[in-house]
Amino acid sequence: MKRLLTIGLLTATFAMTTNAQPKLSENNIDEVLKAMTLEEKAKLLVGGANNFFGAGAVVGGEADLVAGAAGTSPAIPRLGIPATVLTDGPAGVRIDPTRKGTDKTYYATAFPIGSCLASTWNTELVSKVGEAIGNETKEYRCDVILGPGMNLHRNPLCGRNFEYYSEDPLLTGKIAAAYIQGVQSQGAGVSAKHFAVNSQETDRTAVDERVSQRAARELYLRGFEIAVRESDPWTVMASYNQVNGEYSMGNHDLLTKILRDDWGYKGIVMTDWIGIREGLETISEVHAGNDLMEPGQPAQVEEIIKGVKDGKLDIADVDRNVRRMLEYIVKTPSFHKYPASNDPDFKAHAAITRQSAAEGIVLLKNNGALPWKSGAIKTVALFGENSYDFLSGGTGSGCVHPPYVVDMLQGLENAGIKSSATLTEIYRKYIDYARIKFQAERHPAKWFQTEMMGQQKYPEISLSPIAINKEVQAADAAIITIGRQAGEGIDRDVNTEFNLIPEERALITDVCNAFHAEGKPVIVIINSGSVIETASWSSYPDAILCAWQPGMEGGNSIADLLTGKVNPSGKLTMTWPIAATDHPSTKNFPGNIDDYTFQVMVGMKMPIPGHAYTNHEEDIYVGYRFFDTFNKEVAYPFGFGLSYTTFAFSKPAVKANGSTIAVSITVKNTGNVAGKEVAQVYVQAPKGRLEKPAQELKAFAKTRELQPGESQTLTMNIPVRDLASFDEAGSQWLTEAGTYTFCIGNSSRNIAATAQLKLAEYTEKTTNALAPKQKLNLMHQ
Repeated sequence: MKRLLTIGLLTATFAMTTNAQPKLSENNIDEVLKAMTLEEKAKLLVGGANNFFGAGAVVGGEADLVAGAAGTSPAIPRLGIPATVLTDGPAGVRIDPTRKGTDKTYYATAFPIGSCLASTWNTELVSKVGEAIGNETKEYRCDVILGPGMNLHRNPLCGRNFEYYSEDPLLTGKIAAAYIQGVQSQGAGVSAKHFAVNSQETDRTAVDERVSQRAARELYLRGFEIAVRESDPWTVMASYNQVNGEYSMGNHDLLTKILRDDWGYKGIVMTDWIGIREGLETISEVHAGNDLMEPGQPAQVEEIIKGVKDGKLDIADVDRNVRRMLEYIVKTPSFHKYPASNDPDFKAHAAITRQSAAEGIVLLKNNGALPWKSGAIKTVALFGENSYDFLSGGTGSGCVHPPYVVDMLQGLENAGIKSSATLTEIYRKYIDYARIKFQAERHPAKWFQTEMMGQQKYPEISLSPIAINKEVQAADAAIITIGRQAGEGIDRDVNTEFNLIPEERALITDVCNAFHAEGKPVIVIINSGSVIETASWSSYPDAILCAWQPGMEGGNSIADLLTGKVNPSGKLTMTWPIAATDHPSTKNFPGNIDDYTFQVMVGMKMPIPGHAYTNHEEDIYVGYRFFDTFNKEVAYPFGFGLSYTTFAFSKPAVKANGSTIAVSITVKNTGNVAGKEVAQVYVQAPKGRLEKPAQELKAFAKTRELQPGESQTLTMNIPVRDLASFDEAGSQWLTEAGTYTFCIGNSSRNIAATAQLKLAEYTEKTTNALAPKQKLNLMHQ
């Protein structure tokens, strides 16, 4: 009897213990948080694994089967907390395409890069792209894609501009919000990055980006603010760099005051992939509002535990962050045990890619050579190595491993157009040779210059005038593809990556001279994720198409435009300057110190401008805000893009509706073919206490496809707060009283209609955050 009683007591005790261990659900987060030990809480705040370079990493004691995923959040099985998987992006799911022990492949759709997507100016289409990306994220058993990239194109030499949308914060925020809404509609999450002011790749993990509070609020943070308020991203990624003397990852002003207190953000913040770093304690990151340390190191877990026990870290900060993590986890496919298929619908997603790329490609020049009339062009001479090795996307963590890439040769062939067999053989053999030579000579430290990290750009080759002349008789037209590659970890060289190299200049002039002598057209395709110099050579070809890096269907998308199957409607989301030095930010961008001075400063252990710190002396005058205010000549203005038809703008109207302003415009297709147009609303503010740019983009809308003679009235709503400038002295948004002029056109330099509205003063208080620690010599009008 005594033995039976003992067994009964043990059974009861076990049952009580078991019942005391809740399993996580959407409705018991408080209960689970209360049941967690300090060790479990600390563990949940530190990434479980970095599986970037292959399968088999350990996540909370469980094998991670998503080979090549960027990282995870850890599992705590005792409480029913699953691991979640984070995959790189944003132009598609970045995982390993092959895995050990299986012949099955895991390729992902390579969608158009950020600068191409944004150039559609079509939020509905971008949302559809997001839906497809969200679907692939989930079908490949991932929970969050690390994107969209939302940093501004402060300078055309930034290596990662291809991932980002624009030099304008409104356009950045609206496109990002559409992308986020699309992804998250599928039950997968995003990580809006890199928060914030990640304006260069050179020394990105240490550089101090010194910026005024006003420029930070109006430019570098505004896109994030729009995305947070309009799309509620599951996660935000803190950037590597410092902002005004404090690392973003441990910047309380940035992650708590601005992001949460001012904007009301409720999701989690994760670090970029760096782990423990010199000069920043993990406990400081936790206190600042960073909820997930990636990729995660055991020492960080121990630091959190010790910090709490030693009184250096408040347990309330830990509990706050853990609660956010639990709120995130219960949204994820992993928590809901989604049965991932590992088999996305590539055919459907390829169609979306082809459409979105075609709509983002920008027609920069056309003297009537395009579109090609049916049957007029039967054979094309394809010049340039990237005609045959077309760049679908950039390099680094943002690259995607697609099942195929349609190059120009294949795209034209699919459209029924032949290409030169001789040129095909020349360029194919060169590319095979260059690939072997390049990899053999690559410096081991340049990890980003490998095929695993994206397609590589090989130097252009020279062709003799004799070889070019031989192609003229057999071809009806010539295409020259000028390619540029860039990506994570390195900024662009002005002489070889912004400007054309001698071989490219010679190719353009020689091909144009030869084909024009026979009355045959030459088209240049720019296959680059970023701006290049065009002013010195744009007069030579008959047409120029900026195709960006348009994803794996690129060749088909371009062929659709060349043949008139699709009418170009893309618009530039950044100014194309005549020279890189025309941007005032170039003065303080890396690379402006000669080698001798650089070495002297290194030897003397002096902080090097552009490396140790970057002063944003141009302040609010970034992109068109500078060029339009100071009347600087440009190659192509912000918002520019040609069409095969023409449009007229009429009946501008502006009306105040409480805290919102409605702007309407009627757009009519006055040409002979169907097409789409973008109405862009630039606002000129009255003169007041705060200095302002000449005009700023405040709204935009794209028409449906209008038939010849057809009209559409577009109405765009602008919150009054969106007209505000940031008043540093009052820590407030300020829309000054007076008469505002609403300028409507199809670029910042082509205004077709205006309307005016008188407004009363509007103010909105904010926290006082991100004050510079050093004096900045700011540009003024």
